[in-house]
Amino acid sequence: MEFWAELIFGLICSICASTGLWAFIQNRRDRKDNKSKMLKGLGHDRIMDLGKKYIKRGYITPDEYENLVDYLYGPYSDLGGNGSAARIIEEVRHLPIQDKPIDRKRSQKPKD
Repeated sequence: MEFWAELIFGLICSICASTGLWAFIQNRRDRKDNKSKMLKGLGHDRIMDLGKKYIKRGYITPDEYENLVDYLYGPYSDLGGNGSAARIIEEVRHLPIQDKPIDRKRSQKPKD
């Protein structure tokens, strides 16, 4: 039994000490970091694009607000997002929330 214990212990130690194992672990970590960077970049782009659109329009619907703040900005912030998206989100939070889009053609009064 002692022979098998030494053999197994030696095998485990050599696997842990091998550079191949550590290279594999490092490669997996790097890929995960790159995926996180890509997701953060895509989230930032989408937050900025949608946020500016809503700010320019002057209002936001409840569904748009939930999508932007809860589903995009929340995870983006958890990934360590920067302040420019936070600035846009703060401006969006001050927008009036309307259930229906405004029909601009109907709201304009005819000129006499």
